[in-house]
Amino acid sequence: MSDLRPRPSVLFVCVHNAGRSQMAAAFLTRLSHDRVEVRSAGSAPADAVNPAAVEAMAEVGIDLSAQTPKILTVAAVRASDVVITMGCGDTCPVFPGRRYLDWTLDDPAGQGIEAVRPIRDDIERRVRLLLADLLPEHA
Repeated sequence: MSDLRPRPSVLFVCVHNAGRSQMAAAFLTRLSHDRVEVRSAGSAPADAVNPAAVEAMAEVGIDLSAQTPKILTVAAVRASDVVITMGCGDTCPVFPGRRYLDWTLDDPAGQGIEAVRPIRDDIERRVRLLLADLLPEHA
C-alpha cells in the first residue's frame, strides 16, 4: 500500500455485484469503522441486490436494502490497493502495484436464505482476516 494514502482501499468484485461483493463490502465497512475505503462492483451488474443476501445481512444487523449493483470500472481498480475477486474470471483488469486476491465462494444467486447464511458467514470470516492484515495495529 502506498504511504501517501490515509487509509487502505479495497475493491470487492463479483459478476453481478448483487450478493458476495455486496456482503463483503458491507462487512468491511462496518468492521473497519471507516479506517478502510471500501468499494464493490460487478463485471455484469444485476438490476438489484439479491433479496436472500439482503435478508441474510439483515439477520446480522446490516441493511443492504438501499444498495444497488455497480459496474466495474478501470478507475475503481486503479483507485484500490487491494482487489478481491469472487468468481469474475478474467473480466477484472489487472494493474501493477495492486494486491489481488481471489476468494472462491459459492454464488448466492437463485438460492434461498438457508444456502446464503453459510456464504455470509464465510465472507465475514474472510473479511475479519483481511482487516487484521490491512490494519494489524487495530486487530
